[in-house]
Amino acid sequence: MKKGTATVVKNSGSHYILSELPEWNLFPAVLKGRMRLNLSGTTNPVAVGDRVDYELDGEATEEHPALITGVQDRRNYVIRRSTNLSRRSHVIAANLDQALIAVTLYFPEIKLPFLDRLLVTCEVYGVPAVIVLNKMDMYGSEVPEEVEAFKRIYEGAGYRVLCTSARTGDGIDELRELCRGRLSLLSGESGVGKSSLIHAVDSGLNPKVGLISDAHLQGRHTTSLYEMYPLAHGGYMIDSPGLRGFGLVDLEKEEIAKYFPEMLRVSDDCRFVPCTHTHEPGCAVKQGVEAGTISAERYSSYLGMLEEDGKFR
Repeated sequence: MKKGTATVVKNSGSHYILSELPEWNLFPAVLKGRMRLNLSGTTNPVAVGDRVDYELDGEATEEHPALITGVQDRRNYVIRRSTNLSRRSHVIAANLDQALIAVTLYFPEIKLPFLDRLLVTCEVYGVPAVIVLNKMDMYGSEVPEEVEAFKRIYEGAGYRVLCTSARTGDGIDELRELCRGRLSLLSGESGVGKSSLIHAVDSGLNPKVGLISDAHLQGRHTTSLYEMYPLAHGGYMIDSPGLRGFGLVDLEKEEIAKYFPEMLRVSDDCRFVPCTHTHEPGCAVKQGVEAGTISAERYSSYLGMLEEDGKFR
């Protein structure tokens, strides 16, 4: 009986593909029976990026997969509640060096509350986040004010915004270097060009590329599984299905402001502690919004999260 430790590199329902990283030696696995009972708190008790213990009698095949017997403690993870009515959560990926959140301003049109919920989740669970503003080729030689305004909002909040075009290659060298030697999750809404970005970073990889629905200016799902890819220049990329909703998990509304970096920087100056930053006099956050040092858009997302307490958490 062989026993070992490996990383989950693909998750397709109840079946998994493992590899003993940094070696890329793929083999199939399933959860041992008692594991399914003990890890039933989420829709996927084992996620891509998890380090798992396994045992194997002979050689792993689809008919005779390895058995996952345990999940090692996670360094961090990204988790969401997929639907407003769902009581269960879904771990997107674990043990990440960074999350690359791909967005486009117009095609599809960006939803700032969605982006902000994803950023808050990264803050909560200790995953460094970088915003990748893709499809810059749509604007021609002159960058529109809307792009500059977007960058001011999120760079002002403390996030790196990397402008890219998978079509022309703009920003791809910088993105490739950012991924070197790291385990990166590439996430975002449907249609923002995640698969095209992966192919641009490593031309040897060719995930499915989807089309945009003209009727709704939304992407059609092309990635239905969570899957890790080895990058030729070093590092690994996890591709995720296009998301159309992102509910917060295990977060009390009194805590939300702590995970807006620009609010956290000034919250000690509020007259009242604790402060909800909604109605209290002498609130430093509200003063920051009025002065323009905290963006009104991000503050609006924060207020929306407070109102969605019962809806998303």
